[in-house]
Amino acid sequence: MVRDLGDEVKTRILHGIDLTIAAGEFVSVTGPSGSGKSTLLYLLAALDRPTAGDVLIEGVSLGGLDDVERGALRGERLGFVFQFHFLLPEFTVLENVMVPMLRRRDITRADAAARARAVLTQLGLGELGSRRPTQLSGGQQQRVSIARALAHRPRILFADEPTGNLDSAAALGVMDTFDRLHRDQGMTIVMVTHEPSYARRAQREIRLRDGRIVDELHHAAAAAVAGLASPGGVVAPAAPIAQ
Repeated sequence: MVRDLGDEVKTRILHGIDLTIAAGEFVSVTGPSGSGKSTLLYLLAALDRPTAGDVLIEGVSLGGLDDVERGALRGERLGFVFQFHFLLPEFTVLENVMVPMLRRRDITRADAAARARAVLTQLGLGELGSRRPTQLSGGQQQRVSIARALAHRPRILFADEPTGNLDSAAALGVMDTFDRLHRDQGMTIVMVTHEPSYARRAQREIRLRDGRIVDELHHAAAAAVAGLASPGGVVAPAAPIAQ
């Protein structure tokens, strides 16, 4: 749960945010530029700290963790897809997907390679492991960045404008990937987007304006596809992410 999050370095960006996201839920966050969407996402993903309030993930208070502990939590439980793919051009696709796992002591290099190959295959990129990022299309590059975010088997996937730099065909491919992850694996996804049609592919849409939640929409079609539809939104999540 997020309670009274406010970033007051110079301007208060978020005001009185109180939000719960259930495990297995697909949530989109929308709003005009400057509404606080990315700030909220970075706070939820333990990439930034609020100046007030707290964020809980599976009952763990992020406010009680130091930087090392927050890094460990991100490396074990959370995945993040940025608007830009940030792939390392000197590394192959396979190596790019492996990189985050190599920082973990509980994953050997061989295990990291095996996990990377498995997730690349899952995303239809299995034949591209030996290529460099510059040899890929924009859509392929972004799907590799999704593979990198998934290879360590996170429980929650955060995505900040993941289709923002893609043409319509590549963007639809990324959204199809998110749909499959949510439907087939029960992945919890929190996605910031400017595109209304993509926001409607989530079960729930949180609309921000001037740092406040101004509306919350439940998209029955998306929930029904996931097998979670109900008049009130999501039924009986396996376990809450935040409570």
